[in-house]
Amino acid sequence: MTVPHRARVGIRGGRAVAAAPVCIVAALSFALSGCSAADQPLDLRTAAPAQQVQAASALSPAPPTWIEIPRIGARSSLLPMGLNPDRTVETPSVHEPMQAGWYRYSPTPGEVGPAVVLGHVNGDGQDGIFARLDELRPGDEVRIGREDGQVARFVVHRMAQEPKSGFPRDEVYGDTTDPQLRLITCGGSFDRSARSYRDNIIAFATFVGTVQGG
Repeated sequence: MTVPHRARVGIRGGRAVAAAPVCIVAALSFALSGCSAADQPLDLRTAAPAQQVQAASALSPAPPTWIEIPRIGARSSLLPMGLNPDRTVETPSVHEPMQAGWYRYSPTPGEVGPAVVLGHVNGDGQDGIFARLDELRPGDEVRIGREDGQVARFVVHRMAQEPKSGFPRDEVYGDTTDPQLRLITCGGSFDRSARSYRDNIIAFATFVGTVQGG
């Protein structure tokens, strides 16, 4: 499945970036080959309600190098993901399902705006780095290491399960007044004919400061 990107250029954190108002998430939909190794239904319809989280002051831009999510035991380096020649969004190789990627046309984690990190739920018959992303709940912590040596700490404030056909692109990629983070993988029921999950699991998180770690 191919997905047109149709990016527009905006300004975040004092620098030009390519925003993604049109479903790069069908990139993140992993219909490309990612989330297709097993029937692994996920359901967030009974997820805990969203909560308010006070954002910390933004950091200067610095590319991310790794991500850690203690609740689900996930840790990975972060590869910068751009666009394929056909304007679809790059994803980590399905043959390395434990590898996460940062969409490099989004803000860097800790910078004003929504940083976007994507990962497979499975691949090559194995669990992926975000196999348990659906288990996150408001209040859970996400840590992201940056090239400047700082470790940005985020707190999940909302979880969502959305059909790929109706992906909430403005909520995910739209400009924000404070530093935010979006984690995205596949979920919902498995479409065997398309060999892809029908939904996306999305964690929305807010930057709350820096911590020691590495």
